[in-house]
Amino acid sequence: MPALVADATGADALVVGHRDGYPVCTAALTLTDDPSDAARVLTALAAASQGSAAPAPAPVDDHDLPSVSVVVSTVVDRVEDLGRLLDVLEHLDYPEHEVLVVDNRVRVPADDPLPALLAERAVRLVEERRPGLSAGRNAGIAAARGEVVAFTDDDVRVDQRWLRALGERFVREPGLDAVSGVILPTELETPAQVWYEAYYGGFSGERSFEPVTITPDDVPGAMRFARAAAVSPDGTVRRRFPVYGIGAYGAGANMAFRRTLLEAVGGFDPSLGAGSPARGGEDLAMFVETLWRGGRIGFEPRAVVHHRHRRTVAELHAQLRGNGVGFSALLCALVAGDRRHLAVLARLVPLAATAKARGAADALFRGRGADHRQAATPTVPAAPSTPVPRSLALHELRGFPAGPSAWFRSRRRWRRVEAGRSVGG
Repeated sequence: MPALVADATGADALVVGHRDGYPVCTAALTLTDDPSDAARVLTALAAASQGSAAPAPAPVDDHDLPSVSVVVSTVVDRVEDLGRLLDVLEHLDYPEHEVLVVDNRVRVPADDPLPALLAERAVRLVEERRPGLSAGRNAGIAAARGEVVAFTDDDVRVDQRWLRALGERFVREPGLDAVSGVILPTELETPAQVWYEAYYGGFSGERSFEPVTITPDDVPGAMRFARAAAVSPDGTVRRRFPVYGIGAYGAGANMAFRRTLLEAVGGFDPSLGAGSPARGGEDLAMFVETLWRGGRIGFEPRAVVHHRHRRTVAELHAQLRGNGVGFSALLCALVAGDRRHLAVLARLVPLAATAKARGAADALFRGRGADHRQAATPTVPAAPSTPVPRSLALHELRGFPAGPSAWFRSRRRWRRVEAGRSVGG
């Protein structure tokens, strides 16, 4: 066990337990001057997780793995992060994959750092001058050659076996249309980073290390109740939740789709996503659309990436407001695409809005809450949860009312962009 003590770097730690090189559990610890205090908690964690860990799946032969295109859309504002990401993506443990970097800047500065960054790297450059992350990702899809298209972000670092874990899951479950994975923090060095991790508890939902398959728990194409079920490998239903809460199991930093599904949907909604007035929601919209069509999504905890959370409180507050704007904008976009969403939301939104506790809102927005029946992480005598300022939830909630107008502006802007493109040639 590592000798963990309180020192100048901090008095708390998030410990991630690994088995056979893959994460299987986490524990939050309050540290003391005596390393034996942390050791007792970690020993209990190891013992508790030993019996609960899922058996390692059978290996998949390289010849059976699908070809994969990895798409990273960037506005090149985090050059060092992008360079570190590409260092790993080029040399992933995967037999047949390509890396596409989409330059999504509207204008390129005279001192452009991208050519030097990509020089002598085995990556393909795709240019997309229309603004927005969705436009960038769609350009990557159009240029991709792989049977599966995987996505991550330029503020993320991926594990060496990330792509293999995604590809193997598609092979083991041929009926899957998408696979998502676990997102761990790269660092927890500032209060804002610690609060974000504690607030979201796994980026967008309670962190789980159990593989599940998300299936529509309704009639595909009708979706009167728009619910989904998370089913474990032994057939046990771990939780049921509205499809809009799929964020508990997936986010844009770690997701992969069969290219046939992406083409059938028509790509990501350009009225959503970072770089648009809507500010987000394009990844969840794609997951919701997958389930709405009767598709299945695999959550694969062996597919791991590490996200660098915002370092300052001001950045965190802005991000949370953006999350709120993006989510309600997402709902508007879904309703515009299929009016049946309106009937479902008419039942769900009042429940979330009038709830005295946060549980009902979580059930809608993050797929957790009152109907949560997921197997818990092994219980250990760890530290209490990190106290999170109430202001975080308020900043997110304040973003919700702005979502509809943001979506209308975003849709109008995209139509002008498309009209200008048509006129120009």
